[in-house]
Amino acid sequence: MKKLSAVLLPALMLFSQAPDVSAQETPAAATRAPAAGQLSESDLGNLLAAIGLQPTKTEQRYDFAFKTSYRGEEWKFSMSAVLSRDGESLWVMAWLDQVPSTASEVPRTALLRLLAANDRLGGGKFFAYIPTNKRFVLQRVVKNEDMSSKRMMEILQDLASSVADEYPTWAVANWVPRADQEVADKDAGERSAPTNPTAASRSGLPTRTSESAGKFDGTRVQ
Repeated sequence: MKKLSAVLLPALMLFSQAPDVSAQETPAAATRAPAAGQLSESDLGNLLAAIGLQPTKTEQRYDFAFKTSYRGEEWKFSMSAVLSRDGESLWVMAWLDQVPSTASEVPRTALLRLLAANDRLGGGKFFAYIPTNKRFVLQRVVKNEDMSSKRMMEILQDLASSVADEYPTWAVANWVPRADQEVADKDAGERSAPTNPTAASRSGLPTRTSESAGKFDGTRVQ
């Protein structure tokens, strides 16, 4: 199991390193005229502020909290947005759980489900692993063109909806290791849907939230 986890985590890490590919663009690509509605780094921050968010800039990245209602529940997400080095793509990511510190807490089936989810998500969305702070993220990559307040809200809402829909996949609390490391599809179908981790508690007790201190510390997204 340790060997398989050692293979799967690097596979997810490959996605988190994908933005660096843009740094290898040829000089000809770098001299293209900006596309219509293309954002500059400062434009990105201004646009996030214009839709009511409070972005905090860290190097080239903007970090912010995004609140939305989805299927009757209130959600609050920790998100980041950054332009690719050539400025032609916008990367938006939602920060998820921290990866458990021991291999025994990382079932191989959980990592396989994350990889399988990448195939079905589509729309430029995929799970990735950020090694600098040992967290999973769900990212979306879109072309940096025709950007507007409406377009940005659509991108954030779409990413938030996918995070909510995929909660059973990425929530570490659901990763209950089994002796044989096999989770039958029948058992998975019979398990009740998990409670929204950021929804208001009906019992009055504190609820787990996807936000936590230090989530962005030491994280660089190029």
